[in-house]
Amino acid sequence: MARIAGVNIPDDKRIEIALTYIHGIGRPRSKQILAALSMNPDTRTKTLSENDINKLKDYIEKSFTIEGELKHQKQMNIRRLKDIACYRGIRHAKGLPVRGQKTKTNTRTVRGNVRKTMGSGRKPAAEKT
Repeated sequence: MARIAGVNIPDDKRIEIALTYIHGIGRPRSKQILAALSMNPDTRTKTLSENDINKLKDYIEKSFTIEGELKHQKQMNIRRLKDIACYRGIRHAKGLPVRGQKTKTNTRTVRGNVRKTMGSGRKPAAEKT
């Protein structure tokens, strides 16, 4: 099993798909990486040589911010928004949608599935024994 940027890449998948297991690399960037290194996107990960894996590793680490560094960067951006108390920062702090969505309905994902009405979310009465 190949290991790139601290992530185990699955062996049985095409390399184009396997690279997307790294946080910060999607399908378009995966295609871009393989084109830059002139590798066939249809090859399986298990058929890659050590030389190919090392080329991939070096190119990805030099060219892109991925995994922990990317996650840290995102957290710092959110913290900056909270510190300057802009609208988006306040919405992040309250746990509400940030990008202008309605909040009367359809914000269950962001709010953590909190039901706000009277009877919703009530557990059924205990059954008789």
